[in-house]
Amino acid sequence: MVPDVSRGSRTIGLLHYLYRTSDIEAHVDPHLVAAYDPHLPDPGRDPNATFSELAADLDLWVNALGGKAPKKHVWHCPVRTAPGDRVLSDEEWATVAHRVLAATGIAPDGDDQACRWIAVRHAPDHIHIVATLVRADRTRPRHHKDGTRAQTECRKIEKELGLRRLKEGDGTAAKRPTTAERRKAERLGQDATSRELLREHVHRALSGASDEAEFFDRLTAEGIRIKKRIAPSGDVLGYSVAKVGDRNKAGEPIWFSGSKLAPDLSLPRIRERFAAATDMPEPPVVLERSGASAPVRARHFAAEATDSALTSFTAGNDGAAAAQLIGVGEVLDALAQTSFGPTQAELREAAVHFERATRSHIRAEKEEMYALRRAAHQIVHSGSNRGRGQDGAATALVLDIMILTVIAAARWHAARGHAQQAEAAQQAAAHLRAAYQATAASPLATMRAYGQRLPAQSRRHHAATARTALPHLAERLQAESGWDALTAVLDQAERTGHDTTALLAKAAAQRELDSAASISEVLVWRLQHLGYITQPASAPRSRRPRTEPAPAVPAGSGVDHQEANRLRRR
Repeated sequence: MVPDVSRGSRTIGLLHYLYRTSDIEAHVDPHLVAAYDPHLPDPGRDPNATFSELAADLDLWVNALGGKAPKKHVWHCPVRTAPGDRVLSDEEWATVAHRVLAATGIAPDGDDQACRWIAVRHAPDHIHIVATLVRADRTRPRHHKDGTRAQTECRKIEKELGLRRLKEGDGTAAKRPTTAERRKAERLGQDATSRELLREHVHRALSGASDEAEFFDRLTAEGIRIKKRIAPSGDVLGYSVAKVGDRNKAGEPIWFSGSKLAPDLSLPRIRERFAAATDMPEPPVVLERSGASAPVRARHFAAEATDSALTSFTAGNDGAAAAQLIGVGEVLDALAQTSFGPTQAELREAAVHFERATRSHIRAEKEEMYALRRAAHQIVHSGSNRGRGQDGAATALVLDIMILTVIAAARWHAARGHAQQAEAAQQAAAHLRAAYQATAASPLATMRAYGQRLPAQSRRHHAATARTALPHLAERLQAESGWDALTAVLDQAERTGHDTTALLAKAAAQRELDSAASISEVLVWRLQHLGYITQPASAPRSRRPRTEPAPAVPAGSGVDHQEANRLRRR
């Protein structure tokens, strides 16, 4: 059950919206379910009742104060049940309204001087509570932290009414869009409000930006209006953003400062990310394989950085882990920007959900995110990923590691009582799995075909390698559908000079395999990455007899075409 407190200045304007049905399909049978006066005429049921009379009744004490009345005197709180919850009756919704008003201090139980209020229902799953913020004794209600108090009361109501129990927040979430913002988004046919869309744009511009100038340049390139707050000295103190064409009634752009979009998007907080990389040594560069494209190299570097971040969630250093969360979020944004089709759609959803998991009250040690920020920068500046051949294989392997990292982040949050962040990370993991499946299908199919075409003697040789390196897993590996793909990767690793027995044992030892749905598939990506970043033990060679021709390398595989073709020519 979600309450959403906001304030406004026009009671009658809000009433017109609440009772309107002509152009809003979701509004059905609007009517009062409760009010400060149970006999108050209801414009939804009484043909003689008018909106102006109802507004005048609610505004009575506000008007009595004249010029001393608060400018934003309308207190508005929609309360919505979660998807899948049962439909509450009018009587149950009336109880919800009374309890929320009492908990927030707007209308405490037994207070005959309380504010005037109504609760309107125009849809099965929610009500709108409207109150005017002047009491009968002409004082203001004590409603400090009303949003937090409403949330706390709703958690109690969920338990008592048998509804889905939502996660409690810790005050680090981004500000929710107001009802007016959501209504405007509906009218414009937008999937999200301007506030939410701008937040995504800012996160995308920040991901991969090396300094403040590049950040603003990338925002401009995305078509976002920028207004900087300049000090007399000429220094930039802050910034605000607006969508092109998003204007108020006066025709002026609707601006949102960075801090209004999210707590970590203020200019000082953004500068902390840039400062973390100042004067730091270059991170180790992974071995660049011959013929690898820039997107492939960038994704292998991201896989290395993400794999390092994964260990932070079990290392006991909360400051380092909090920083790695921010870096993982930037890599997700970078991957979403440079992907296509279903993979891009799922990665964008994953990035939007994981954004909530990047914030908590734990102070991040910003320098710990440097490698991940550099990885995001390389991904963005290496260009778009085609999703085919080595590009697709490189994306699949970084997503495979990213899934484990995000799941580890969810467990890290859960262990510290960060319920909303843990749930957000779990939702991100679900979208990452879908992105992985969309990306990995093609390169795995190509590798399987390659492995199936290997001569019988070569297949027996690689099976013997598996029995030597992993005697406890060999039988299971050969029974899995991914065995042919694993055979192909072992074959290519051996051809390029690697000790495949040692390489396979190292891949298996990186972390546990018992929870994997397909151990062979996990080992495919680990071997791909280890083969990329590890110097071969010897010169490229083939262990096949001279009389046995090497199989043709299928087009679009994740294997090293140049090396395989060179060996075939020999």
